[in-house]
Amino acid sequence: MSVKGKRIGFGLTGSHCTYDAVFPEIERLVNEGAEVIPVVTSTVKHTVTRFGDGEDWIKRIEEVTGNKVVDTIVKAEPLGPKLPLDCMVIAPLTGNSMSKFANAMTDSPVLMAAKATLRNHRPVVVGISTNDALGLNGVNLMKLISAKDIYFIPFGQDDPEKKPKSMVARMTRLLETVEAAMEGKQLQPVVVERYLDQ
Repeated sequence: MSVKGKRIGFGLTGSHCTYDAVFPEIERLVNEGAEVIPVVTSTVKHTVTRFGDGEDWIKRIEEVTGNKVVDTIVKAEPLGPKLPLDCMVIAPLTGNSMSKFANAMTDSPVLMAAKATLRNHRPVVVGISTNDALGLNGVNLMKLISAKDIYFIPFGQDDPEKKPKSMVARMTRLLETVEAAMEGKQLQPVVVERYLDQ
């Protein structure tokens, strides 16, 4: 299903090293004719790292999408029945946010937007970026994989030798995953040899 004319929420959580891989995919959604509504956590907005200043990332996503960021839980809540999305994307989804999402803890605008979307039985697409997917967070990963209306951008170990518990989505498959999810299908294969992408 084409994303043209669709309202796509795009949530970013605090995996700052992944933003450079994600922004070209946001641009692809926009170029394909989607209206992209950016949603960010407080970590995204207020953290300065070696990968950039939060405020600069906010300006960039607003320029790319043409929309102001949703940066509070109050602003995100209407993305349920009042202003429904056709699909909600969370990429990157950190291990911290993944554990909260899997356990119904709605403490950020991104997780509220996801919850609001699930209320409408619309798809939520996630692109993980976590150093403990094969560690303590493995149980949360499996909970989300088995949940209705949640779809995964194909993911795999990004550095099996040095970071054996880490898994990251192949962000270049984001658009295809969204298109499949809007048809109720999980893009396959879900688990890929991600480290070969280097």
